[in-house]
Amino acid sequence: MYEVEVKVAADLEAVADRLDELGAEHTGDVRQVDVYYDAPHRDFAETDEALRVRRETRDGETETRITYKGPLVERESKTREEVETGVADGEKADAIFEQLGFDPAATVRKDRRFYRYDGYTVTLDAVEGVGEFVEVETETDEGGVEAAREGAFDVLRELGLDPDDQTRTSYLGLLLDDASE
Repeated sequence: MYEVEVKVAADLEAVADRLDELGAEHTGDVRQVDVYYDAPHRDFAETDEALRVRRETRDGETETRITYKGPLVERESKTREEVETGVADGEKADAIFEQLGFDPAATVRKDRRFYRYDGYTVTLDAVEGVGEFVEVETETDEGGVEAAREGAFDVLRELGLDPDDQTRTSYLGLLLDDASE
């Protein structure tokens, strides 16, 4: 499966108002804390991969998931292979990675508001130390990447945003870039 995602910096209040005007379905709010790991056997920054443990809190309940993200597969969006699974104990998952030599690289904290619109998930993200962004995403097989990307661009336009303003840099990359400046 491929995650097709486009992301642009935006005023979240204005986009939320536009989503309401369009009749988008608000599907929930979460707080996410993502711990990203560096691998002992290769440089994820060079290979454009990511490994994270995500803790997601919704309505007072926290779930933990482990996610591997492969390198970007096209230049026009943030499309990449993604493999994810839930875990019962986030602290033990962290301990396993650390015992295997995976070092925590950074932690990304964000508040997210989710909507469904025109077959896409639209996420309004307030990312600590980075800023406010809108993501439009869906999942597809390899043959559907281009159509999914063009559909995501159409959704951005309906929200009053320009697909040409997208950033393909992950929140982790943006956070690390800000920290190095």
